[in-house]
Amino acid sequence: MHDDDFVQLPSPTLTTQIVTCVAVIVPFLGLVAAIVSLWGWAVGWPELSLLVGMYLATGLGVTLGFHRYFAHRSFETVRPIKFVLGVLGSMSMQGPILRWVAVHRRHHQHSDTEEDPHSPHGHGGGVRGVLVGFWHAHIGWMFDDKPLRLGRYVRDFRSDRLMATLNRLFGVWVFLGLLVPTAVGGLLTGTWTGALLGFLWGGLARIFLVHHATWSINSVCHIWGRQPFKARDESRNNFIFGVIGLGEGWHNNHHAFPASARHGLRWWEIDFSYLVLQLLRLLRLAWNVRLPTSQALKTLQRSASPA
Repeated sequence: MHDDDFVQLPSPTLTTQIVTCVAVIVPFLGLVAAIVSLWGWAVGWPELSLLVGMYLATGLGVTLGFHRYFAHRSFETVRPIKFVLGVLGSMSMQGPILRWVAVHRRHHQHSDTEEDPHSPHGHGGGVRGVLVGFWHAHIGWMFDDKPLRLGRYVRDFRSDRLMATLNRLFGVWVFLGLLVPTAVGGLLTGTWTGALLGFLWGGLARIFLVHHATWSINSVCHIWGRQPFKARDESRNNFIFGVIGLGEGWHNNHHAFPASARHGLRWWEIDFSYLVLQLLRLLRLAWNVRLPTSQALKTLQRSASPA
């Protein structure tokens, strides 16, 4: 398939949307129930604080760092911030930074076509096709042994020593992402049990949540939601993952304006990552923040926003 080829995809049915949403939300609710049931025994305020704090830190490493800065260059920042964002993103345990960026750039070039690494479409019809497509987009694509030839998508980083260091030390950053909550949990409680619980909740449980929040952008946000802007794919805005994904769930907005540093383009579209970027800009640690013009917004806006 040539780069300019595009396969038109049928819009998913309401049943498809509901099934997909349930498949992602129910496990998350199960984790919440586990926290509630274990409150006061295996989880308390120290563990919950570590879970939330590490989720926000490493989640921003993915959304603001890996995605909006490294993959799309939607703003500029100082070298120390680049390093911190790269380390935090690596702590999410989603693979070395160069591979992450390359896969994402390929996804945009071939979104929802046969060459897209993780499209939920094109896997057959009916409920089985929906489930197979959802599984593939959410996690299955990572087990696909088909070579992706990703090198050409990160040519701009070939001579970047910072990127090379971040990429080479991926394992170190993952280990650090587990060590930090373990150490903090131990220091807060003064016990080895506190250290173990810090490891479990600020480390493993946090990785689980960040993983599924990220993967749901690939799966849920290409199946379930609204499409206020014209895009050449099935990308959709999803309020739930707009919040959980720190702004990434406004996915139709992003695919319509991939270079934009702001994904929540309306006042009610919560975009936590952009709010953090605004703080960095206020502190003069970020500049050249790219946003769509009012004319571009009008040009790509649909007259109606089908669900």
